[in-house]
Amino acid sequence: MTDRTEVRPLHDMIARWAQPGRVEWIGVRPARAADITVLDRASVLMSGLDGDRGRAGKRAVTLIQAEHLPAIASCLGRDHIDPSLFRRNLVVRGINLAGLKGRSIEIGSAVVKITTICAPCSLMERFLGHGGYAAMRGHGGWCAEVVTPGDVTLGAVVRPLD
Repeated sequence: MTDRTEVRPLHDMIARWAQPGRVEWIGVRPARAADITVLDRASVLMSGLDGDRGRAGKRAVTLIQAEHLPAIASCLGRDHIDPSLFRRNLVVRGINLAGLKGRSIEIGSAVVKITTICAPCSLMERFLGHGGYAAMRGHGGWCAEVVTPGDVTLGAVVRPLD
């Protein structure tokens, strides 16, 4: 039997976060292989970002950490990669998305719940070139379900609610 006093400190550490993050980039894709439209602001609907091909449910919104972009670029022998090539809706900086799995987060006036890893698809080979799929593995970001619709803008705060 486990003593709850031993488990509690780990639970508390997992629940902590050092600082809020910020939205650095916003994009929508009207169809699977369509070009990304880069935006300064977007309405978050139950089905995902307005104008995106998303659908209601656990994969309505896709997020990727800005801190992972240089790692992916490095794996491909590049200095920089345009965020639109990653096919995600939001690029956020300053908060660990993996540490928020299963939690509700506020992004601007919208609330989403981080649900599952956003694994790369075969399109990464097309958009990033040879090795693009492999470079994205472990760095592809996260999917989220919309809890409360709202608006998101560049620079919007990203923070856990619970």
